[in-house]
Amino acid sequence: MRLLREVGEVCADYQDRVLRNLKSRRIQLDELWGFLYCKGKNVTPEIAAKYPCAGDVWLWSPIDADSKLILTWTLGERDGRTAKHFVDDVAQRLSNRIQLTTDGHRVYLDAVENAFGCDVDYAADSGARWSRFRN
Repeated sequence: MRLLREVGEVCADYQDRVLRNLKSRRIQLDELWGFLYCKGKNVTPEIAAKYPCAGDVWLWSPIDADSKLILTWTLGERDGRTAKHFVDDVAQRLSNRIQLTTDGHRVYLDAVENAFGCDVDYAADSGARWSRFRN
């Protein structure tokens, strides 16, 4: 396990240093749910005492629609604070204006506006229709 942790740290450091000034054109942001030890609804006080990180966790990832490159990633809750951290990180890795799409999760609205301002073409997909555009 120590070796896996060390390899993971080296890979994360490499990705953080190298994936900068990217010239992506189209980026899709999304989250993937998982859990550590047990689902959040099943975390008892005993489990929480023994495994403080037990429960729900979300993997936030941006994918370049053309190259399929994952620019970065963030683990956290599915909330505004994590969204802001994640979208700020994505914005700092890009060197040009992009077309950005997300699902209809509302926390993206403020996070995208704070990170990109007006320097993004943004749409949030809510089911089968686009619910918001930014130019």
